[in-house]
Amino acid sequence: MTAPPIRARYCLVDHHGTPVTEASYASRWQLVQFGFTSCKVVCPRALAKLDDALDRLGTDAAAVVPLYVTVDPERDTPQRLKAHLDATHPRFTGLTGTAAQTEAAADAFRVFTRRRDTPDGYDVQHTAITYLLDPSGSPARHWPDTHDAERIAADLTALLR
Repeated sequence: MTAPPIRARYCLVDHHGTPVTEASYASRWQLVQFGFTSCKVVCPRALAKLDDALDRLGTDAAAVVPLYVTVDPERDTPQRLKAHLDATHPRFTGLTGTAAQTEAAADAFRVFTRRRDTPDGYDVQHTAITYLLDPSGSPARHWPDTHDAERIAADLTALLR
């Protein structure tokens, strides 16, 4: 897949409470996945797949900063993101912010989101695409949820070399 038609801009807070933008990670490739910590199936599967893809890169993975941008800022505070990612996917940095900030980030990446009430509270439906920004912060590639870790790792290897 070639670079998607996105703006790839965000102004959020990482899971340490530090304000960040796409420029905060200049000189590194940014692997960007949208999701939320209360997701029970799709998001955990996507993060596990991306961990697998990064594992396949070996030492080349150091050139990539994996980012997990919440679509549920009401529940996903920096503290909750940190606890969740430290326990499940420690190589990822969680990003959150106000509802307006996370909505602006989703819009910039053309990520669809919709809150849906459930018997247990609510769920957030969202686009399941992984985005890659090059070291200048420009869109480089994207992968739909249907692509496996092997394919993503092969594409990343080709781009990183």
